[in-house]
Amino acid sequence: MLIDAIGAAFVLLGSGDAALWRIVQVSLTTCLLALLIATPVAVWLGYAIASRLFFGRRMVIWLTQVSLSLPTVLIGLLLYLVLSRPGPAGQLHWLFSQSGLVAGQVLIALPVLIAFTLAAVQAADPRLAETAITLGASHTRVMWTVLREVRFGVMAAIISGFGRVISEVGCAMMVGGNIAGETRTITTAIALETSKGEFAQGIALGVVLIAIALIINGGLLLLQGDAR
Repeated sequence: MLIDAIGAAFVLLGSGDAALWRIVQVSLTTCLLALLIATPVAVWLGYAIASRLFFGRRMVIWLTQVSLSLPTVLIGLLLYLVLSRPGPAGQLHWLFSQSGLVAGQVLIALPVLIAFTLAAVQAADPRLAETAITLGASHTRVMWTVLREVRFGVMAAIISGFGRVISEVGCAMMVGGNIAGETRTITTAIALETSKGEFAQGIALGVVLIAIALIINGGLLLLQGDAR
């Protein structure tokens, strides 16, 4: 039975099934948009926390690290309450829409991006920023100099954020509603098809998810110069 399901999955992938590739399109579109929104904010916050001393800095770092462990279904629940009709943002009508899905993915990606950027900047040689300041560089120039030095760490942060977002199911199910052709993502579709006993499409989408992970991480290796 398993062999038959795997064979049917590859047949489904090769047939160019419109419903299957629409699910992949929705997942990639929303994930990339969420990262586009979250990355500039998170990288700036990660750099600011790492490079500045302020009251409550340790608490901020601790909360950032704690937020990495929050279940995505809990984030989905909180966002559901905010976006529901009686909620404070109910007038936006984002619940069960791609906008709400993207909002949830932004909230999931932010802690990962901030934490990884923070770690990368803290690991950088402090003399780099000191030298730039001595040469008269502005705060913005110093920031770009340091971020350029730790660019591979920032790239790893972005890829880790993408991986967490595209693989999560709890928030996408609660906020997106798993609506076919609109908010049905790869992970929610796998959960749905498996519960229905339709293993072929679930396996096919799993293969696509693994392929995406391999391609993205392979690209990072090539950029880092570790692959030959």
